Amino acid sequence: MTNLVTWRDKGAHVYIQNGAIVEECDVIFISVKPHMLADAIANMYDTLKTPNPRSKLFVSILAGVTIKQLQNVLGRIDARVIRVMPNTPMMVGEGCTVFAPGPKATEHDIETVEAILSISGICKQVPESLINAVGSLSGSGPAFVYLIIEALADGGVKMGIPRAMALEFATQTVLGSAKMVKETGKHPAQLRDEVCSPGGTTITGVHALERGGVRAAIMDAIEVATKKADELGVKKHV
Repeated sequence: MTNLVTWRDKGAHVYIQNGAIVEECDVIFISVKPHMLADAIANMYDTLKTPNPRSKLFVSILAGVTIKQLQNVLGRIDARVIRVMPNTPMMVGEGCTVFAPGPKATEHDIETVEAILSISGICKQVPESLINAVGSLSGSGPAFVYLIIEALADGGVKMGIPRAMALEFATQTVLGSAKMVKETGKHPAQLRDEVCSPGGTTITGVHALERGGVRAAIMDAIEVATKKADELGVKKHV
């Protein structure tokens, strides 16, 4: 109820009956946890006043749940479905979102979703077969980057830099490095080589990272996260 009050105070119409949302809206975002989908859909059907509401666009942010599964769940409604995978940096206008339209989705549906999501960063259409992999890269990726930022800051603290300063510098270093890749168009390996002077401090640090298997560990993280998303899609949600 706290969330409802918050959105109501912002001027939004709020409901506890999902059927009312479907009847009142043209575009419905499904953004519950996958295991909550069954209850959300059951509530929708139980509270519909119109047995067969006109065609609606459903935008799903459910990890691992396929378009086919969503269409099956929404079988009693003439639903058009677009599957979306955003990430949390959307909150600061630097999001990375991908989407895959279902067979009933129209060009207008695609344009609508792109217009909504591109406001908060980049938004690209991909085949549904890539959704779980991209979700692991860009959706889970921020958590991996936060871990790297924390580790950089911890390294600075270990070498005597005050905590607040170390975190500020680590954050700016990651931000600046990402901007270098994006704006120069250079491959990260080329930019790395430009920093590594022969016999210098950076190549010594890179050697330590390689010895610690940092690249393999990050690649493994993307792999296991993708496989987890695939497992979520196999589970029954209704």
